[in-house]
Amino acid sequence: MSDMPTLDFKGKSFVYTHHLSVPFRELVIDAKKSEVPKGAKPSLEDNLIIHGDNLHALKALLPVYAGKVDCIYIDPPYNTGNEGWCYNDNVRSPLMKEWLKKSANPVEKDDLERHEKWLCMMWPRLQILRDLLTDEGAFFISIGDQECHRVRLILDEIFGEEKFVATFVWKSRAKPSNIGDKKKKPQQVSEYVICYTKAVKGDYKIFGLIESGEDRNYPHKLGNRPYRLQTVLKSNRGANERDTMRFEIAGYRPPPDQRWQGGENYIKKLYDTGYIEFRDGTPFLRYFEDEEGPEHNPLYTFIKPALSGTAEHGKIELNEILGSDHGLDTVKPLSLLKWLLSFATTPESIVLDSFAGSGTTAQAVLALNNKDGGSRKFILVETEEYAYKLTAERVRRVIEGYKFEGAQREELLREPLNWTKLQKAAALVEKAESIEKFEGSRFDRVIKTVEDGELVVTGEKKVTEKVEGLGGSFTFCTLGEEMDVNRLLTGDKMPTFDALAKYVFYTATGRTLPDVPKQKADGDGFIGETEFYRVHLYYKPEKKWLASNDAALTEQLVEKMLVSNNEKKRLLVFAAAKFMSQKELTRLGVEFCQLPYAIHRILGD
Repeated sequence: MSDMPTLDFKGKSFVYTHHLSVPFRELVIDAKKSEVPKGAKPSLEDNLIIHGDNLHALKALLPVYAGKVDCIYIDPPYNTGNEGWCYNDNVRSPLMKEWLKKSANPVEKDDLERHEKWLCMMWPRLQILRDLLTDEGAFFISIGDQECHRVRLILDEIFGEEKFVATFVWKSRAKPSNIGDKKKKPQQVSEYVICYTKAVKGDYKIFGLIESGEDRNYPHKLGNRPYRLQTVLKSNRGANERDTMRFEIAGYRPPPDQRWQGGENYIKKLYDTGYIEFRDGTPFLRYFEDEEGPEHNPLYTFIKPALSGTAEHGKIELNEILGSDHGLDTVKPLSLLKWLLSFATTPESIVLDSFAGSGTTAQAVLALNNKDGGSRKFILVETEEYAYKLTAERVRRVIEGYKFEGAQREELLREPLNWTKLQKAAALVEKAESIEKFEGSRFDRVIKTVEDGELVVTGEKKVTEKVEGLGGSFTFCTLGEEMDVNRLLTGDKMPTFDALAKYVFYTATGRTLPDVPKQKADGDGFIGETEFYRVHLYYKPEKKWLASNDAALTEQLVEKMLVSNNEKKRLLVFAAAKFMSQKELTRLGVEFCQLPYAIHRILGD
C-alpha cells in the first residue's frame, strides 16, 4: 500500500484529517415535514431525509450507522464550472481561509484552483462515507470526464487500490449537447459510475454474484425447464420481529423462529404463479435456469440504454411528479438507480445518498420494496434549501401517489437472441410467457417484441387520474447544535440523553449504539457494552441538575454499577463530577470520563 501512487493537490495536508475534527451534531426531527402513517410518530429508525451540510450530516450518522450502510450512491457536482457549487468547509488554515473569503462565489470554469477545491471538498466526505459502509458493502459515485481520473486516485488511496470493483459506463444523453462543435471533436454522450467496496478482493457478496469456481446445479424440471430450489424462509431477527412476516400461505405458517423472506403480497404472488414448491411440508423457491442464464447473470460495465435511461428521462420523470418548474436541469433517471440497487442490495439493505438532489435514490428504494416486498431503508442528505420543497416533496408524492395521465411502461425482460438461444426457442417463449403470467396482473397489457436482436417484454399501464403510490414513510431531520463543551457548561441547547449516549459510546469505543436502554429514575446510567467494556452515562439535559451533587459519581452509584457487571468488565463512566479518588476507581476497574467531554476517541481503533 505504501508504494501505491497517490494524488497530491493544494490543500490536501489541511483536509487530510479534517473529517476527524468535524463536530458531532444531533439529528433533530421535524415532525411537520415528515411523512408517517396516521397516528404514528416520526422516528430516527425510519427512512431519513436530512437537510443540512452533508459533511456534518455524515458525521452525525456515525454513532448509529458506522459500518452498517450496505450501499452508498452519491452524485456530487461534476465540477463542470457551470454548477454553482461553493467550497465552504470550515478548515482552519491560511490557505482555506483565503479560499473561504470567496465562499459566496461559485467555483467557475476560469477558477484555476477549481480542481483542488473540488478534491478538498470531496476528501473528508469520502473518508466518512467509507467509515459508514459495511465490510461487504458497495460504494458508487456518479462522475463525468472532468474529475473521473482524479476521483479514482483519491478513492484508491481512501479505500485501497485493490478495493476497486468497476467503472460502469452509461449513455447519459440521447442527443449530443454541443451540436455546434460536432465537427470539431467527438461527442460526449456518456457518464460513469465508479464502484468500490471494503470487501476482500473478489468477495462481492453484496452484488449477488457467484464466487469464482462456484457452479449451480438444476436437478429438477418443470416441463422442459430445469430449476433449483432454495429456502424462501429466514431466521427471525429477534424477539421484536414483525408478526406480519409470519402470515399463512396454502395452510402453512412459518414456525416462531422463522419468517418469510418477503411481504405477504409478494410471497402470495410467487405461490400463485408457481414459483413456490412445498417438499415435506416445507416451502422452497424455484430458480429456473433459463431465468438465471447459463452465464449466471454476469454484470457488464457497459449499461445498456434500455436499462439505464438518460438524463432526459430523469427530467421527464421529475416533471411528471412535480411539474416542470422545479428548477433542476440534470436529474439521474430512475431506471439507472433501480438497476444499480437491484444487484447491490438485498431486501433489507440500508442505502445512503448524501448528494440527494431530487431524491431519485429514495424512489428507487421504494420501487424495489414495492416490487419484492423488501424493507430496504434509505437515508438522504441534501444541503440545498430545496431539501423539503423538492427532495422531500418528490418522495412524499411517490409514497402517496400523484396526478398523472398517460401510459407508464416498465421493462420486464431483455434477452439477447443468439444461435444458442434460438435453438432453445421453445424454452425462451415459455420464459417470456411465465414472466407475463407472473407480472401481468400489475399491467393493462404485456407487450413482447424483438428489438435490435433482443427479445423485449414490457408491461404497460394506462393512467388516467393518478399514479398509485408505492407506500412507505420518512422522517425529515435537520442538524442540531454542535456537541461541544460550551453547550454543557452554559446549558444552551443541551443534547438529549439519547443523542449524547450514542455520541459518547461511539467516540469512546468506535462502536455504534442503535438503541439506548430506557433509563430509570434510580438507574445507574448503563447505555451499552462491548466485549471488554460496560459504558455508563450519568446525565440529564438540565443545567441546574448538572451543577448539583446529584450529578456526581458516588460510592453508592459505583456499587450499583458493579452489582450489574456480571462479566467483570471494565467500566467507562461519563459524569459531571466524582466524589471518589481516581486511585479507588482504578482499583475497582472504573475509568471516569468527566462531562463536558472533548471530542476524541479514547478507545477503539
